[in-house]
Amino acid sequence: MVKYCLCLALVFAACSSATTSAEEIPSNGASEKTTSMKLKIHVNDTTFTATLADNSSAEAFAEYLSQGDLTLDMHDYGSFEKVADLPRSFPRNDTQIDTDAGDIILYQGKSITIYYDKNSWNFTRLGKIDNVDKIRLKQILGDGHATVTFSVK
Repeated sequence: MVKYCLCLALVFAACSSATTSAEEIPSNGASEKTTSMKLKIHVNDTTFTATLADNSSAEAFAEYLSQGDLTLDMHDYGSFEKVADLPRSFPRNDTQIDTDAGDIILYQGKSITIYYDKNSWNFTRLGKIDNVDKIRLKQILGDGHATVTFSVK
């Protein structure tokens, strides 16, 4: 009887532990979760820090940047974002999201955008610029084209 109770206790403990672990793993790229991994984004005389999202897209982007900085000529699109094509495709974790100022988004696996206003679509969130508001971000990004350099911190 003692062996049976001990076995049963071990089975319940194992099931309980497995359930906890499964709940802690973000499902399917969980676009709203972030990591402590940071990016630096340099525009003109300003350098921003951004927190990367917790998904395979952001991890692949950070891994790519670990080989060297990426400088892109970004242009306005729709009066709410700066966009540029990336030199290669990255894995997608698209979900329906609402963007806001400072969001860094992967679009169709091959373009990167920095939002300075709101939008809603199926996107992959790569990260978010820390401590910035719409007005300041728009002033720094300016009208037309902006040269933006991404690097890992």
